[in-house]
Amino acid sequence: MLTFEHTRKDDLLRFKPWFLVQNMHISDYSLAFQFMWHKALAPDYAFWGDCLILRELYAGKYYFYYPVSLSGSREEELSAIREIETYCRDTETRLHFTNVPQAAMPLLAARYAGVNISDNRRWRDYLYPAEQFKTYAGKRLSGQRNHVNKFMKTYPDWSFRPYEESDLAAVTAFLREYEGVQLEKEDRIADEEIAEVYEILPHLKEFGMDAGILTAGGKIVAFAAGERCGDMMIVHIEKALRGYEGAYPMIAHAFALAFCGEGVNYLNRMDDAGDLGLRKSKLQYLPCEIVDKFNVIPSKAVDAVAHPPEIETERLTLRPVPDSDAAAFARLASDIGRNRYWGYDWQDDCEEPPREGWFLDMVREDFRHRREMSLGIYLGKTLIGETVLHRFGYENEAEIGVRLLAEYENNGYAREAVRAYTEYAFSKLGLERVEAKCFLENERSRRMLQNAGMRETGSDGKFYYFYRTPEM
Repeated sequence: MLTFEHTRKDDLLRFKPWFLVQNMHISDYSLAFQFMWHKALAPDYAFWGDCLILRELYAGKYYFYYPVSLSGSREEELSAIREIETYCRDTETRLHFTNVPQAAMPLLAARYAGVNISDNRRWRDYLYPAEQFKTYAGKRLSGQRNHVNKFMKTYPDWSFRPYEESDLAAVTAFLREYEGVQLEKEDRIADEEIAEVYEILPHLKEFGMDAGILTAGGKIVAFAAGERCGDMMIVHIEKALRGYEGAYPMIAHAFALAFCGEGVNYLNRMDDAGDLGLRKSKLQYLPCEIVDKFNVIPSKAVDAVAHPPEIETERLTLRPVPDSDAAAFARLASDIGRNRYWGYDWQDDCEEPPREGWFLDMVREDFRHRREMSLGIYLGKTLIGETVLHRFGYENEAEIGVRLLAEYENNGYAREAVRAYTEYAFSKLGLERVEAKCFLENERSRRMLQNAGMRETGSDGKFYYFYRTPEM
């Protein structure tokens, strides 16, 4: 199983080889982005094959970045996706992908029976041909070109030079002046961003970033810093003082000339965060692409079920347990001795002896979150046991379990319930595989599963494992 570790800022350099080769054109896959927005996003990370997998916790939900393969292999990415699915299944985590590039969408759309897709406009990156900023050629960029010419004419002693570590104090002073003038209105995102700019400055060389200083009259009037990722340069920082007309198009132009050499085909100038003024400005520079960052939530078979079903067999009825049978269900579910083979101890979730309805509430809560679907096993009007489909996966699979009250064992009821619920899973839910397991010492359950049409696949030191498919 995947093992995630929480990312500290000191860990970020481990990601550098993957970010250097990423070809998604998405700024989130970069050292500076992860550093500067670490406080808000604070990802966890894991490795699988040659893939880096990042996972964010946002608004109480986990979001998994699309895997980045060091070799660029789609097979490695697919292997990592399978492992993420297994992790989510085993930990009962709802699978959400985030920052999925356009090129990967056909793979995910074909992989899942259904997906919920979103692509928030405010977080899409603006991508430009790097050559465009070197020349500002053409009629549609004449405004930027005129601003650059005016800046050079107004400040004939202007200069642009690469940032050195010895410039830290001077650039910090420039940013203080910028902050005092530019950030007059309250803006939480802008405040967080400038705070992170101060923090990242001492790490520019460590992260392999390019940075430059624009001066006029010997005074720093603009500063920019970027990071090479694949065939693009991501401009993470671009600040200029108000009052120096043309400073922004000038620093963008000078930065591109200085640092966007061979192999740098694009400039990624990041998102607009929903700021309409910033959006207008970015659009005026004529992006060649506004880069999609898809969020993808795959569906599981159980998601489409509005209400648990009622299933008739030769002798039994499988149906949801009503409140009137809460006491009988509690007797089944609370018997620790009887349920040592169930694989779940209710005492882990309830310290005190629970009220009768607690067990039924838990079952219904699990269905509300589509974690499992439990049905009571009825002989006539009498509740004699429970069968459940759970551990729903993302390749149309689930696991089945069954338990009976002691006085109803040895009559074939468990086998009959498992067969009926498995056939429902194939015919109504569209599952392709139903799995089961039992403890090695539970020989009775082993025989029952075999007689219910399940095929044994082996054991590990604790369980025997079984499966069944529609053709079996």
